Amino acid sequence: MPKDKPEIRFAGYTDAWEKRKLGELAIIQGGGTPSSINLDYWNGNINWFTPTEVSNTGYVKESARKITNLGLKKSSAKLLPKGTVLMTSRAGVGDMGILTVPAATNQGFQSMIPNEEMPSYFLYSMQSFISKEANRLASGSTFSEISGKQVSKIVINVPSEKGEKVQIGKLFEQLNNLITVNQRKVDLLKELKKGFLQKMFPKNGEDKPEVRFGGYTDAWEKRKLKDMAKYKNGKGHEDKQSETGMLELVNLNSIGIEGGFKHSGKYVDSADDTLLKNDLVMILSDVGHGNLLGRVALIPESNKFVLNQRVALLRPNKTGNSQFLFSYINAHQRYFKSQGAGMSQLNISKSSVENFNDFVPLVEEQKKIGTFLHNLDQLITVNQRRVDLLKQEKKALLQKMFV
Repeated sequence: MPKDKPEIRFAGYTDAWEKRKLGELAIIQGGGTPSSINLDYWNGNINWFTPTEVSNTGYVKESARKITNLGLKKSSAKLLPKGTVLMTSRAGVGDMGILTVPAATNQGFQSMIPNEEMPSYFLYSMQSFISKEANRLASGSTFSEISGKQVSKIVINVPSEKGEKVQIGKLFEQLNNLITVNQRKVDLLKELKKGFLQKMFPKNGEDKPEVRFGGYTDAWEKRKLKDMAKYKNGKGHEDKQSETGMLELVNLNSIGIEGGFKHSGKYVDSADDTLLKNDLVMILSDVGHGNLLGRVALIPESNKFVLNQRVALLRPNKTGNSQFLFSYINAHQRYFKSQGAGMSQLNISKSSVENFNDFVPLVEEQKKIGTFLHNLDQLITVNQRRVDLLKQEKKALLQKMFV
């Protein structure tokens, strides 16, 4: 029997939800594009959105291009009021955003102007439900598209009382704002790290970085990777790997695009050699463009991991610091990508890895740089986890607070 009440509700609301067509809850409005050859239609003060500018990030307030009043009048574009929920209708159906100011759109939208009983943010919060149905109804030979008539027929479940809609909308607005704030923090930290990487390693043709810790003034010296770390290839374990076991395999899926360690989910019960904490592991094979070639990750714990084939071990000696080499190698991906050989799958050789040669400081300065960048990475990880947890919480609430 279909549910007519959500699992979680605000106190005081007990009535069953009702099925309503979008056309009963909002005016469905398409868009249009003024003639591009008439300059009198463009560079005005009316925001004019395209689908690439709307991507489920909440409120939208300024478009890249703007049209004039004449452009609005001489096209099928319409001025939509503040609070309109924009929805893309082609080349990516179902993405939404809420207008904070009156604006127009091109023809790639079937937007919803909510009526008095439908709060904008409640309607926007139903994006995943509406988008799923819109994509089911969309059709087209060149690209999928949904018409305004089809959008108006989409049926959704809504509370009978406006107050419940308002409270649900406010809850998801607060949650989305929290996600946005924390994601912005992650993005800022990543930009900060990018800036430090540029300034804490010497520029091309130079032997000293722009930013250094106090007390260090000596020029950096060129050294090969093989002089700072011992290289070792992994072995094939495909014949004995499973979903459970005593030791986790470090394979091509264990290293992220930014160099972070990921669990492979593949295990073996025994091996001749295990990895040690802060060992570096490097990807030797990659398909496509080879963007993962040479990426390294740090092993988080001793005697818990085993190296699989097409992944290399780099175990630093007394002249190399693991955390420094992690950032140093990942910051020089252009070299490793350039060493890739092959057709469908690119591979780098032991000699290419060992002969990587660039300026490095003495180990004491390496330790300071490595610790600083490692702490920055930890901060990024903590904040990214917070974002991921908030997104999981939102997903769970969407499932339990809607019918």
